[in-house]
Amino acid sequence: MPLLNQKTIKNPVNFRGIGLHSGKISNICLKPSNPNSGIIFKRIDLNANNIIFPNFANVNNTTLNTTVSNEYGVKVSTIEHLMGALFGLGVDNALIEIDSEEVPILDGSAKEFIKKISTSGLKKSEAPIKIIKINRKIVFEEGKKFISIEPSKLSLDIDFELKYQNSTIGNQRNKINIYEDDLSSVFESRTFCLFEDIEKIKKKGLAVGGSLDNAIVVKDDEVMNKEGLRNSLEFVNHKILDCVGDLYTSGYRMIGSVICSQGGHYMTNQLLKKVFENKDNFSIIEIQERNLPHSLINKRLLRSIA
Repeated sequence: MPLLNQKTIKNPVNFRGIGLHSGKISNICLKPSNPNSGIIFKRIDLNANNIIFPNFANVNNTTLNTTVSNEYGVKVSTIEHLMGALFGLGVDNALIEIDSEEVPILDGSAKEFIKKISTSGLKKSEAPIKIIKINRKIVFEEGKKFISIEPSKLSLDIDFELKYQNSTIGNQRNKINIYEDDLSSVFESRTFCLFEDIEKIKKKGLAVGGSLDNAIVVKDDEVMNKEGLRNSLEFVNHKILDCVGDLYTSGYRMIGSVICSQGGHYMTNQLLKKVFENKDNFSIIEIQERNLPHSLINKRLLRSIA
């Protein structure tokens, strides 16, 4: 079977945990799905109108998470870490059954998603993969925040800059080639917040399920978590994880070069809206090894995408 074929989950994979913002226990089960079906959420706690597609056009909230909903107002929130894991593992199609409105936060990273899905294994289909190729530079800016995406030969590069006045977080920047680099430091990086922001966040009805078990908390100039940081760039690496997960709401893996300064869920969503508002901005390429576009000739890189 050709290398560059769509993949799905080989066997069902289950996760259980608290929702970061809702504080409710949530169970999800990732199941195999047919080629060209994409990623689909199904709210099994509801009997009808319970299918939600994690598409950028269905994003209805980007405050400290990415939430998607359907035309009936049924939603699933905090999808970004799971979506990032599916992107990173090359899962094109999966049915995600969930019995609550929020994906469990687990340890605040994608580490457990990656581990259990990898252990379960993936199944290749006969259908060739489809990838979005960015054709021209697109920029979205808001104040000091900036995000852009431009053409790339055969990679998805994310160059992310984070700026905080807090000296522990400070200014961090990292550039990752999603298809070639070791992403373990990205997948293991946890969500984070400042201790002084917790009360304000909770007054908004958010982070009800937050704790030191699922988030890094920085108080003054110290990390409150006893184990400290998992890697020296954990703060910016988590932002890269979020960005990857949010980019996957495009529906496909992607070839392009992203530069972002002080961005987040909202900025990435707005960027995707600008990309897709004009068909000349992108191409959807169906990649088959026997019929590769002349610009996609590096087989080593193609294996990393697959």
